[in-house]
Amino acid sequence: MEHKAWRYAEFPDYPGVPEGAERWETDGGEMGVSYLPNVVYAQPDGIPLHLQVLTPDCRNRRGAAWPCLVYVQGSAWRKQDVYDELPLVASLAKRGYTVAIAEYRHSGQAPFPAQIQDAKNAIRFLRANAAQYHVLPDEICVGGCSSGGHTAVFCALAEDGGPLDRNLFPGVSAKINAVVDYYGAVNLGMPDGYPSSPNNGLPESHEGALMGGVDLNLHPEVAARGSAISYITPQKDLPPMLLIHGTKDRTVNVRQSVELYETLRACGKQAELLLLGGADHGGPEFWTDAVCARVDAFLRLANRR
Repeated sequence: MEHKAWRYAEFPDYPGVPEGAERWETDGGEMGVSYLPNVVYAQPDGIPLHLQVLTPDCRNRRGAAWPCLVYVQGSAWRKQDVYDELPLVASLAKRGYTVAIAEYRHSGQAPFPAQIQDAKNAIRFLRANAAQYHVLPDEICVGGCSSGGHTAVFCALAEDGGPLDRNLFPGVSAKINAVVDYYGAVNLGMPDGYPSSPNNGLPESHEGALMGGVDLNLHPEVAARGSAISYITPQKDLPPMLLIHGTKDRTVNVRQSVELYETLRACGKQAELLLLGGADHGGPEFWTDAVCARVDAFLRLANRR
């Protein structure tokens, strides 16, 4: 055989099958995932923030651009473990999405709305560098779990250039086509919103720290400022939202997602609520083939709007 830089199409196929061996045909459409770690996307206040970028790997589409899901890993607004759900979110990358897990400034570094600003700037970074990271710039959605679900929802609620925004990429939009909120902590003032927390709303609570160390029980107006339902009106233009929550969530009361869903629908917005019976706060129940297929169908439809 001649030694040269063979193109795939011209390389001769091996024709034989030895006795006792098997040959399984492939078509080049099989999906894998490639991983690009620790991409710095911004440095607000001198703090480097990173993306973990998962890209579909397919023989027939090497170098192709894909729809993108910017995913915010939950952390009770504390320091994130951005690697924690890499194996799980890879399930969506294998379905044909570039998935970028976005780090935010945690509540020990900066209070609300820093986390929203950071996620929106992650969207802008990927849009501005779409070719490099194999992203279709007009097909970007956002998702997140727990406190990351809060951030994802606020990416839709916070207008570009508005009081909750801080654009580090002038001229680049943070527009998104849809939100997928996994058991989001979207209401900071719900009395039983955090069933396992002994210090709901107190300055040292997760939600209190997010809002600058304020006692939210004494300052409901501050809790409202960090709660999604405060920003939803019939006049506000919002992308479709898919909310997914377990019915036995001991960390973030499922009523937070129910309330958000009902508020969105009452204001005429497109919202879907998927309740996972018996599921707690996260876990493999949220990443089954059936749930991922539902998320995939939702995102595909939203990107075609």
